[in-house]
Amino acid sequence: MTDEGLNYAKAGVDLDAADAVVQRLRPHVERTPRAGVLDAIGGFGGLFALPTKGYREPVLVSATDGVGTKLELARRLGRHDTVGIDLVAMVVDDLVVPGAQPLFFLDYIAVETLDPDHVEQIVAGIADGCEEADCALIGGETAEHPGVLPPGGYDLAGFGVGIVERDRILGAHRVRPGDAVVAMASTGLHANGYSLARAIVDDLDLDEDHGLHVQSLGDALLRPTRIYAPDCLALAAQTEVHALCHVTGGGIPGNLPRVLPDGLGAVVDTTTFSPPDVFGILQRHGRVADAEMWRTFNMGAGMLAVVDDGRTAVELLRRRGVDAWACGVVDTRPGVRLAGLG
Repeated sequence: MTDEGLNYAKAGVDLDAADAVVQRLRPHVERTPRAGVLDAIGGFGGLFALPTKGYREPVLVSATDGVGTKLELARRLGRHDTVGIDLVAMVVDDLVVPGAQPLFFLDYIAVETLDPDHVEQIVAGIADGCEEADCALIGGETAEHPGVLPPGGYDLAGFGVGIVERDRILGAHRVRPGDAVVAMASTGLHANGYSLARAIVDDLDLDEDHGLHVQSLGDALLRPTRIYAPDCLALAAQTEVHALCHVTGGGIPGNLPRVLPDGLGAVVDTTTFSPPDVFGILQRHGRVADAEMWRTFNMGAGMLAVVDDGRTAVELLRRRGVDAWACGVVDTRPGVRLAGLG
């Protein structure tokens, strides 16, 4: 009788599966080419040649984020093909806020047990997001954490770098009284507020439509975050944009103040919004107060632009296929006020 003892596989880490995953991910990485990428998948670090040509004083912008507890709904539904898009969107839509063009992206995937099919679904979504954002997926890490994560559990993190000319940086220093606030429509909850959303839908059948008619509640909750970066960059190139605001956790009241200077505020007209139906289902079933909805969710607008000319900005965005509308104005009364709530 032979006592073979322990090995890495018996401890819960499958190195053969890890090797197989690298080979399956290669085609997804290779479909996100961008000028500046110097090496292929498999190295210890991603190499990128900074494109300084055409810049007088280039500034690098970095951002990192995750998908949060939306992953638990993905696990519950057994669908992992869209959360990679969420991951990219949460990062590149932060990068574009100061006006940066996303350059490259890296991911970190932690799993309880390595399932090559599962990981490939996630990375395929990441590659989809990078293609849409025009940034390169130049590296990442997949880690197996047996005994740390719950069975079937996983977590995602992403990191990205962008570039902007110093004198083109957007932000509070450009904002003036009388500037218009323009909203860009969201696809749903994006990747924020899911701790509340999950508590609300815990007893609901996510395969039913619950009045949505065109899709199941699960479909609506898993709709990926919209990637606004290309549209925001195009807008800034064609009209005077003073600031951008990515509407994430905290909703408009929690995020718009971050791009307003001291001494200025804004009024946002909530009656101009037409939130996707999923918000109404969550509010009714959870009996959530209006104010709580607005400080938790994006309520139908995932990005705001503070601009000199609201009408021109709306027209430009709509020509690009973005549902946009003027929703507010900057004034000299500090704080963000939501007008039109009952």
